[in-house]
Amino acid sequence: MTMNAITQYTFGDPDVLELAQLDRPEPGPGEALVRVHAAGVNPSDWKIRSGLLPRFGPPPFVLGLDFAGTREDTGEEVYGVVYPPHGAYAEFTVASLDRLARKPSTTDWVHTAALPTAGLTAYQPLAGIAKIGPGDRVLVHAAAGGVGHLAVQIAKSRGAYVIGTARAAKHDFLRGLGADELIDYTTTDFTSAVGDVDVVLDPIGAEYAVRSLEVLRPDGILLDVRGTGPDRDEVRARAADRGIRYVEFRMAPTTEDLDAIAGLVDEGAIRVSVDQVFPLEHAAKAHELSETGRAAGKLVLTV
Repeated sequence: MTMNAITQYTFGDPDVLELAQLDRPEPGPGEALVRVHAAGVNPSDWKIRSGLLPRFGPPPFVLGLDFAGTREDTGEEVYGVVYPPHGAYAEFTVASLDRLARKPSTTDWVHTAALPTAGLTAYQPLAGIAKIGPGDRVLVHAAAGGVGHLAVQIAKSRGAYVIGTARAAKHDFLRGLGADELIDYTTTDFTSAVGDVDVVLDPIGAEYAVRSLEVLRPDGILLDVRGTGPDRDEVRARAADRGIRYVEFRMAPTTEDLDAIAGLVDEGAIRVSVDQVFPLEHAAKAHELSETGRAAGKLVLTV
């Protein structure tokens, strides 16, 4: 059987993405075939597409980490994370059972598909590593972004005092999510505006990471949520000198954490913001917008 899917046959710009008829994937042991209703778009997608993140080998493959859909075997409504070559930009995907969970009951397919990667990238380091709690001072960089806006809410749900960096135009949006203090990074150096911070969540890295060390308490934690990489030597050394814990975090999807995020959504503690929705065949347009870094919240493809 065949299906519609977005694939690519070479690394390159968004125009390498094309709609094609591909064979429907078959689930193996410990997997489920899922009919995809919506797929989230993440910055990692365009980095994989362009060849910047070559961890999945050369094309052809189907992109897309985040999905919301229906299990073909049980009819259960689920969401979770998959990886190329059988990604979520398709009518069907094959998901490992330990990377999917029941979808939140209070959200539609689009908002559910926006949750997995960004939600886990915020939840796992804040709740699992830093274990933030009432009274902790948490600084979230790129607070209006896909990861950032969920990190703000997760930190608030755990009783933290939350400071965010974002353009002034996005401050009202972030206040609506519960942010206590906001810094317009285009006009203000955050190192001069805030201090005595317990935890920094940083999806930007580079000089932002180095400067973030200046606002942390001596026993604070810097959470670099970009995964591991070769450009971290300076911040790693400076953190060690200051006695600050530096964590290079890479999201690892689990059913348990997906269930926890769904619970927070259904309790009304967090909500995912969707900036724009595109039909599957316009995946290239979604990538163009994603690469600008200007989306407020998430981008989603409907299938």
